[in-house]
Amino acid sequence: METITFKVDEDYLERLDIYISDMMNELSRNEIQNLIKKKLVLVNDKAEKQSYSVKKNDSIQINIPVKEELKLIKEDIDLNIIYEDSDIAIVNKPKGMVVHPSPGHKTGTLANGLLYHLDSLSDHNGDLRPGIVHRLDKDTSGILVVAKNNMAHEKLAEQFKARSVIRKYNTLVHGIVSNKKGIINAPIGRHPVDRKKMAVVDVNGKEAISEYVILEKFDKYTFLEVELKTGRTHQIRVHMNYLNHPIVGDQVYSNGRNEFGLKNQYLHARELSFIHPRTENIVRFEAELPEENNRILEGLINRRDSRCL
Repeated sequence: METITFKVDEDYLERLDIYISDMMNELSRNEIQNLIKKKLVLVNDKAEKQSYSVKKNDSIQINIPVKEELKLIKEDIDLNIIYEDSDIAIVNKPKGMVVHPSPGHKTGTLANGLLYHLDSLSDHNGDLRPGIVHRLDKDTSGILVVAKNNMAHEKLAEQFKARSVIRKYNTLVHGIVSNKKGIINAPIGRHPVDRKKMAVVDVNGKEAISEYVILEKFDKYTFLEVELKTGRTHQIRVHMNYLNHPIVGDQVYSNGRNEFGLKNQYLHARELSFIHPRTENIVRFEAELPEENNRILEGLINRRDSRCL
C-alpha cells in the first residue's frame, strides 16, 4: 500500500475527488472515486464522500494499493547527476523521462535510476517516490533536487511550500512577446471541458504567478527566462498559452506545431537555488540547455543575424 498525504494550505472550496485529481495527475478521476468509495481516502483521519468540500488545513491521506507491476526496481539508467553529498543530489533530467512510476510508466523512470545510483534516498513520499521532492513534466528537461534522507526532504519541502526556492526556466514560444519583462498572475485549475488539461480559470483556480524576461527576439519566436513564483501543474505552459504565446513543440497547449520537428515542449529547468538542508548556506545549480534545444536557438540567432547584415 502506498500512502500519500496532502495538507491543504489554501482556501480551495472544491470537491474531494476534484482536489485529488488536481494534485495527482497520474490517477484518473475514476480511479480516485473508486479509492474514495473503498474508504482508502481519509480526511482528518475520517472517510468522506467524494462530494466532501475540501477546506483549508484539511489533512488528506490517500492509500493506494500498489500493484505488483508498480513495485520500484533498481535500473542501471544513465543519469546526469551534477552534484551529490550526504543529503542531496542534483540531477539534470532529460526530456522524455518520467520522474516516478505510475500507471503506464512502470520502468525507466528517474526514481528507478536513483535507486540504482544513490546509496540512500528519503522515503517521505512512499516506496514509489524515493527522494522525490518535486517534479518536472515528462517532456520538460532540466534540474531537480533529490533528498537522500528524510531530514533533507522535510527541510526542502518546507522551502518549496514557502515559495523560497528559486526556479528559473528557459523556453521558446511562438510569436513576438511585446514587453521586455512581465508578471503573469492568473489562477490555474483543471480545464472546465478537457479534464486532462489545465487552464487559467475564474472559478476554483489556485494562485499562479510566473515572472518572465525576454532573452532573445526572432521573427516568429521569443526566447524567454521564466521564474516560477508558485508551482502549479503545467504552470509555464498554461501561462504562456494564456498570453497567446504557446511553447514551441507543446503537444497539449500548442498542438505540437513547430518548424523544427520537436516532439516535446521547448521548456528547460535551467536554474535552482535553495538553502542547503544541513549547512543552511544558499546553494545554486544550473543545467545547460539540451543539445537539440541549443541547436535550435543557435540556428534562430544565425538566421536573425544574417538578415541584419
